[in-house]
Amino acid sequence: MFCSNASGTWEIYTWDRATGEQRQVTKRHHGTRSGTLDPTGAWVWWFDDTDGDEFGVWRRQPFRGGPDAPAIPGLPPSYIGGLALGASGLALVGRSTDDGFSVHLSRPGTQPRTVYSHRQEGWISDLSRDESLFVIGHSEHGDSRHMAVRVLRLLPDGTTETVADLWDGPGRDLTPVGFAPNDHRLLVLHERHERVEPLIWDPLAGTEQEIPLDLPGELSAGWTPDGTSLLISQDYQARSRVHRHDLATGATTPLDIPRGLVSEAAARPDGTVEYAWSSSEHPPVVRDTTGATILAPPGPSSPPSVPVRDVTVPGPGGDIHALVSVPSDTATPLPTVFTVHGGPEAHDVDAFAADVAAWVDHGFAVVRVNYRGSTGYGTAWRDALENRVGLTELEDIKAVRDWSVASGLADPDRLVLEGGSWGGYLTLLGLGLYPEDWSLGIAAMPIADYVASYADQMEALCAFDRSMFGGSPDEVPDLYRRSSPITYVENVTAPVLILAGENDPRCPIRQIDNYITRLAELGKPHEIYRFDAGHGSFVVEEQIRHMSAELDFAQRFTGTRVEGPSPRTA
Repeated sequence: MFCSNASGTWEIYTWDRATGEQRQVTKRHHGTRSGTLDPTGAWVWWFDDTDGDEFGVWRRQPFRGGPDAPAIPGLPPSYIGGLALGASGLALVGRSTDDGFSVHLSRPGTQPRTVYSHRQEGWISDLSRDESLFVIGHSEHGDSRHMAVRVLRLLPDGTTETVADLWDGPGRDLTPVGFAPNDHRLLVLHERHERVEPLIWDPLAGTEQEIPLDLPGELSAGWTPDGTSLLISQDYQARSRVHRHDLATGATTPLDIPRGLVSEAAARPDGTVEYAWSSSEHPPVVRDTTGATILAPPGPSSPPSVPVRDVTVPGPGGDIHALVSVPSDTATPLPTVFTVHGGPEAHDVDAFAADVAAWVDHGFAVVRVNYRGSTGYGTAWRDALENRVGLTELEDIKAVRDWSVASGLADPDRLVLEGGSWGGYLTLLGLGLYPEDWSLGIAAMPIADYVASYADQMEALCAFDRSMFGGSPDEVPDLYRRSSPITYVENVTAPVLILAGENDPRCPIRQIDNYITRLAELGKPHEIYRFDAGHGSFVVEEQIRHMSAELDFAQRFTGTRVEGPSPRTA
């Protein structure tokens, strides 16, 4: 199973590797991105929400085609809380609602049964091959950003019992990855040494085996099909390397993969490894370690873009890593876009990004900052925004902004602050906190009024906010007020473009309208682009309209025009 936008909308496809046949499974107006295969390969499961609101039910379709049907009849709609499937038809479905997190057991021909529920958030991760154990990440201790792990046994009468718990204490996250292919060993990611690393936990024997690896950066892992080795993904300085680690000998061998980003990797039974790869210059493909291209988009390939340059800038919390993309053969200083990543628990990488390529094609330099709060640079860097949400990140963005002007890269009169989701939030907050630093702002799907956003958003994000702020808006109102863009809207001087989804459960429309109303009342220059979808769109034409609106806005207000259409955005 794979996702593609070849039809003009992101949808789910099946691919028979023996015959080469590819088939489109889903066809929905707003597109589909969440799906999986069951362990037998007989069924494709996909998540059916309404108009991109992320609230829905699982449906399934035979791999070789046929009618869709509810996967778990009788299970009400919810937000996704994970999914674990067995070869016998057993399914464990995680649900997130305003009441918290729950896991529901379904066997063929029976009604679903609740086997776990709690007011705090969690995630169902995996089911053991013999279908006797399952594992969840949970936040019963009240911190959904730093979870604990629990393994439970399925009993013959349909109930469960706890087998073992693993928790490293406050402020340290544990992420269950999956059971070994042939036994009950569990692969877990831990943060005991101030970065993400793998360990193997046997919940039945009560043993733990950390995997000591002399590799810089943060490390994630997955099992090989025989369970004798791990594929180690090394995330370091916005790039990734993949290694095979032999559990018996302790030998770690790097795979021959070009410089860039490996977004996914999986070992095949024949020993090869297949991986999804791209770089800032080159669009994504799926390759294997023999050098063969396994899967590429149909039709003409996207034109390449420019290589990215690494910059390290001293900041108030330590050195800040940023990525810079500059049009070829252009004189500086340049109109410059600071494209701010979302998350905040994410980071910018040396991977192909169509929006960055479009900005560069239109004569803009692009700077991307992995501010405090980003992943990839250790747990202390990621958690540094706690109790100073938004303020901490913007200190780092400002430091790189000031460097870009002082170094001669950026024209101080043509500086654009732009971002989506958390990046949109930081854009609006930055325009209010540092109004003299920016010529204009572009915020897509932003948090604009934090208190109103908290009231309307999905419960999982409310739990995330409580973890960052140390409580709800009722408990720590001053912290939310200090970190809310609407608090500083009177200070905004730059023109603002806001893009907003009508059905967004993450950055709901009401709180964006509150901010827009205040802009209008204050006579601040602003433009609005509303679209019929959720937290972004899976429809290619809509994505192109978003990019066109941003480019047009930035060009009008910076006086920058590129004659003739860009080959990538025409």
